[in-house]
Formats: sequence, structure tokens, C-alpha cells
Amino acid sequence: MGSNDKTPELAARMMPYLAILRHDMRTLWSSRLVRLWLGATALLTFLLTGSNWANFQDGTLIASLLFPYLVFPWFLVVVVLGVTPVSGAQSETLADGILSRPVSRLEYLLATWSARVILVLGVYLVVTVPAIILIMLAKRPVPVDTVTVYGIVTCLGVVGLVLTFLVSLGFLAGTVLRKPLLAVVVLIFIWYPIGLILSIFSLEEFSPISLNRAISTQLRRPWRQADNTEGETSPDDAYAFTDQMSNFFSVLSGSPSEPEASKPDFFEGQKFDDFSLLRVVLGYGLPTLASVFLAALSFHWRDL
Repeated sequence: MGSNDKTPELAARMMPYLAILRHDMRTLWSSRLVRLWLGATALLTFLLTGSNWANFQDGTLIASLLFPYLVFPWFLVVVVLGVTPVSGAQSETLADGILSRPVSRLEYLLATWSARVILVLGVYLVVTVPAIILIMLAKRPVPVDTVTVYGIVTCLGVVGLVLTFLVSLGFLAGTVLRKPLLAVVVLIFIWYPIGLILSIFSLEEFSPISLNRAISTQLRRPWRQADNTEGETSPDDAYAFTDQMSNFFSVLSGSPSEPEASKPDFFEGQKFDDFSLLRVVLGYGLPTLASVFLAALSFHWRDL
């Protein structure tokens, strides 16, 4: 009986949160910004895939598709979505609901934050996942890459975590500054210089620029890392040997040799062999929790 009584009570407590979440999701989806963003990110993904289809290996091509979400230009859209619920005219309309209805400030803040996180991750995954599946399954005129399912899943999760952090950072800036335009400008002039400085030191757990360069390494990482023993052939040596043998037999048979894939320095740097998924998750996860906590604290103390 006790468990049956707790279930309706919990459902009743969640009703305001779920109602705000559903309403905010409908409002966001009906906005022109979100629909334009969905169309623009689908178009950009298509152009990046098509232009590099016959040049990049799987890992490099997937890393290039994730670049707009980590660095530019979708950072601006995510931040704008984050700062609007608790700043500007929006803060005036929510005062009536908080002051005269059974909706707490924390319920409103968490519901609007959740709606924006779900929307941002939804747009990101709806566009990116089909493109990655197409790249992995299609037969392209480039050498076979060693991209793993584990690498794809972890990279998608890490980029999703960074997007969640950006939404939370926008929430915090919008709550503290209260003016959306000012919050966006401040974040741009603070975030990009810090990211560039941290990228110099190859700190992928703090800089999205370095993280994007390290993604190609993580994409090729298996679930269980094999022990490196003396005399074991490295992956790079194995690829080189395979390419040499393929070209040798192509010359003997008279068939054209397989074209070499382009390896841009930005996506194929060799500085991230010590990539740690745990460090990256902590590097973006802890600031995300801190941003949400500070935004809730600031929103609780402010006057409506």
C-alpha cells in the first residue's frame, strides 16, 4: 500500500514540471530559429559529407561533421536558446505563473532547461546519426578505416555533453545578466578566446577545439584497448603495410591503385594518443552541474 500511495504523490509533484516541459517544447518547435537551425544544420552536414566524400576516411569525415557543433557556427544558436527562458521579456511573463500558481522557481528552471537540452540534442542527433550511418555503410573510394561502434557512440555522447554544457552556460549567463543580447555577447567574447588559449595546450577536456581534433583518435578506439607488447605492429604501420601491398598487387594486375585519403592536420593530429574519456566527461560534466546549480541559486534570489 505504501508504494501505491507514493506513486500518485510523485506523479502529482511532477505534473507542474511536465506541463512546463511540454509547453516549452511546443513553443520552441514552433519558433523560426529552431526550424531554420534544423534546416541549416542538415544542409551543412550534407555539404560537408558531399564535398569530402571521396577525400576523407571515415574517422576524419565524421570528425569534420561534428566540428560545427563543437566550435562554429552552432555554438551561437545553442547559446541563444539557453539565455532566453530567464531573461528579457520572458522573465516578465513567468512571474505570474510562479507567484500565483503552484509552480516553484526550481520547477520552472529545470523544466525550461530540460526542454532546451532535449531540443538541442534532438536536432543534433536527428541530423548527425543518419549521416554517420551512411558514411559507415557506404562503399567510398578511400582506404578502409578502423572506426568502431564504441568510438562512434562515445564521441556522439561527448559532443552531446558539450552541447548540454553550452545550454547550461547560456542559462547561467541569462539568469545573471537578464539581458539576452548582452549575455550572448559576453559569452562569445569570453568563450572563444579561452577555447583558443586552451587549444594551444591540447586540453581536450576543456577546449572544444582540442576535443574536435581528438575525436578522430577516439573514433578508432576499440572497447577494450589491447596491451602493447614489444614487437607488436602499431595500427599506423599496419595501415601503411596494407596500402603498400594493395598498390603492389594493383601494379601487377594493371588495375588503378586505390586513391589515398586526405588527412588534414587539424583532424589528424598525433597529439591525443593519451585521450581519456573520463577526463573529458568530468571536464564538461562538472561545469554543467555547476552552471545549473548557480543559475538556480541566482534565479531563486532574484526579484521577479
